[in-house]
Amino acid sequence: MEIAGLLYEGRPDGELTVSARVPRTHQDVSEELDRFARFSNNQFLDTVSLLAALSTKLRAADGSYAKADHTAEAELKKILVSGRYIPSEDR
Repeated sequence: MEIAGLLYEGRPDGELTVSARVPRTHQDVSEELDRFARFSNNQFLDTVSLLAALSTKLRAADGSYAKADHTAEAELKKILVSGRYIPSEDR
């Protein structure tokens, strides 16, 4: 939630697109900048929403995560102990 809050505070500045509108810039430049600003704002809002949702999900899953982590660690150790290295040129 803290990262989402920081991102929200540093959100893209709408004033940048206002200062690049016609007649200050060419019509094509103004349109492309407006399109980019809308796209980046959409991506920004999606990122903040995703981080907020993940924060909620992580709080709910904090106990089972440790259990899953230990299981993954045990599986990885089993592979490392029982596996053997074969150089690529010998395959």
